[in-house]
Amino acid sequence: MPGEVKKEIELEIAHVLFLDIVGYSKLSVNDQHARIEELNEIVRLSDQIRKAEAAGRLLKIPTGDGMALVFYKSPEEPAQCAIEISSALKNNPRLQVRMGIHSGPVSGVVDVTERTNIAGAGVNMAQRVMDCGDAGHILLSRHVAEDLGEYERWRPILHDIGTFEVKHGVRVSVTNLYSDDMGNAQLPSKLQAVRKHRVLRSIQPTAIAFGLLAANALLAVATPGTTRQEGVQSLRVEKLSNTPGTSPDSLESNQTKESYAIRKIRSREPR
Repeated sequence: MPGEVKKEIELEIAHVLFLDIVGYSKLSVNDQHARIEELNEIVRLSDQIRKAEAAGRLLKIPTGDGMALVFYKSPEEPAQCAIEISSALKNNPRLQVRMGIHSGPVSGVVDVTERTNIAGAGVNMAQRVMDCGDAGHILLSRHVAEDLGEYERWRPILHDIGTFEVKHGVRVSVTNLYSDDMGNAQLPSKLQAVRKHRVLRSIQPTAIAFGLLAANALLAVATPGTTRQEGVQSLRVEKLSNTPGTSPDSLESNQTKESYAIRKIRSREPR
């Protein structure tokens, strides 16, 4: 673009904390501005944010209803930052925020106004992980959870909750980060819906199988002294007699055909 100078930021691995305000679009414009300012203030007060800024290794990207915080040292940085933000939010129940963390490649540009934007798999996946959660959740990708799980201090608050299918059919394994003082221990509503659907799908074949077994049992014990073939015939006749538009003549004809079929089968049986 004429008159604009762009500086490329080389591709590198970053540790991304993506967060947004739940229900933001339903708020009035004034309330939206107020919530964003409250969230910005909480983020600015985070000790982890201050340390990363002092080291010159932090990017803050506004996203309208939230932000992406890009760290470069280790996955512990966004995780610790999320814990600090979550703890602060306990004192502000009207500000409902969800968070997602992923480590991956990122890149971007700095334009002539010195504003920085960033993109890449690291940011995209962090947002997808966040989208799996509800208010209060701090969700981690499997990659981040495995890295943090190498350290004893993180293990008690890492809770594997399963796999989600997100945009474009991508499947994401998610871990919930929570304790008594931060995070959200509840199973995300999206995963609850998926598990409920799976349970219903597993029940249906079982119900059909039981139904078939019950039908076979009824045929086997139709009436005392009645053969199985006669039981089949009586059920067929009863079904025909209950069929709208079935005349006595057609019923008698069907009975005759059924009787002939049974006699034919018996004639083939070995003596």
